[in-house]
Amino acid sequence: MVRVDGGGLVLRSRAGKGTLAAAVLASGMAFLDSTVVNVALPSLGRDFGATLAQLQWVISGYTLTLAAFVLLGGALGDHWGRRRMFVVGVVWFTVASVACGVAPTVELLIAARIVQGVGAALLTPGSLALLQASFTADDRARAIGAWSGLAGVTTALGPFVGGVLIDQASWRWIFLINVPLAAVAVLLARRYVPESRSPAVDHHFDLAGGLLGAVALAGLTYALIAWPERGFGSVAVLGGLIVAVAGAVAFVLRERHCGPRAMLPLKLFDSRAFSVLNLYTLLVYGAFGGFLFLLVIFLQNVVGYDALQAGLSTLPMTLLMFAFAERSGALATKIGPKLQLTVGPVCCAIGILLLREVGPGTDYWTGILPGVLAFGVGLTLFVAPLTAAVLAAVAVRHAGVASGVNNAAARAGSLLAVAVLPLLVGLTGEQYEQAGPMTAGYRQAALWAAGVLVVAAAVALFVCPHVPLTKAEVRRQKEEHLPEYGRCPSS
Repeated sequence: MVRVDGGGLVLRSRAGKGTLAAAVLASGMAFLDSTVVNVALPSLGRDFGATLAQLQWVISGYTLTLAAFVLLGGALGDHWGRRRMFVVGVVWFTVASVACGVAPTVELLIAARIVQGVGAALLTPGSLALLQASFTADDRARAIGAWSGLAGVTTALGPFVGGVLIDQASWRWIFLINVPLAAVAVLLARRYVPESRSPAVDHHFDLAGGLLGAVALAGLTYALIAWPERGFGSVAVLGGLIVAVAGAVAFVLRERHCGPRAMLPLKLFDSRAFSVLNLYTLLVYGAFGGFLFLLVIFLQNVVGYDALQAGLSTLPMTLLMFAFAERSGALATKIGPKLQLTVGPVCCAIGILLLREVGPGTDYWTGILPGVLAFGVGLTLFVAPLTAAVLAAVAVRHAGVASGVNNAAARAGSLLAVAVLPLLVGLTGEQYEQAGPMTAGYRQAALWAAGVLVVAAAVALFVCPHVPLTKAEVRRQKEEHLPEYGRCPSS
């Protein structure tokens, strides 16, 4: 049976529990990968004799395709069936994970990570969409809350599980562990999850928009990563920049042509708050995505931590988020998001500046934990209010695509930061394995990241308009932000 936007599952039923478990397991794979691959970078770098640019691509290849296609993945699920695309995404992600786990060279690992990102783009929006579409209205919020909490546990376990696997077996097992998780998720989905799709979904997909966006991001990322070693005037760098500009121009023209069918509906940016909040997202996720990329390498290659210690060192950030994110969102509903969006990045910047002073022999409890806690407090303050503010900045009928755009902005920010930070601080080749250059580069990167976070705080304080989060304000304003779109001309 195929349902259309409005499921009938009860959370306490066997089918309800099975559906929730499938969504948690599948999204857990993606969350696990996001926390453990950074920890594995020094280990796989030594195994392959990889350069810093190649390690950047291990991270950026995955983020690139995920950011480029996550909106398209959600649209495909709405049309072809959310369960169907969810299962396709899980299988795709798992096959690519196996390819990552058995890759004989770093080049093939990067290629597999690029393919894995496409699977994640199908899987990531599908997990939450299944819950939204499958459960009754009374149980939907509880199901999504349970999914959020269990996903938080999965993320928190990532550094521990990854560290154990890397230290006791091999970094390859951080990818291969996805196989049994995926098998259970697929079995549960096929047995318990009802098929659903949107009755109002458009039958045309902006695949060209997704490809053009990927081309623009890939060209810019390639140019930034190649720049330190090859120089600005090289064919590789100039060619990458030309491809990026051409792809970006073509992408904007394509999206303007497609109107409501566009992968990135430009009309959403008629809301000043939505535009500013996505700029804010790009800044904050870029700052700490780039910093954490170098932090975990620094802890292992300079401070002397093993993979498990490096992974566990940042665990308090996740635990703070898990424990207090809901309260942070509730506070923003009472007082508005501006204060938390301002103070949060400042706390993160303080945490980064504290972590900047870490070196060999630094005591964890007095030298590392204070910075980690300050960073975690900052994240806890602004992440939930940011999500709520983005959704409140547009009319309710556009909440799904607005959430997807913001997710893509976060991924793109992290992607570009991982590419540009080594360029800014002069890290090239195999210098990440050398204590002197790595220490100098890490400390300069910390200043850059802290500076970007302060800029983000200023954007929130001085540029972002008031966004209503109280129930009364939302009811009054929710349909006043955007006009309906016109129809897209046929391609």
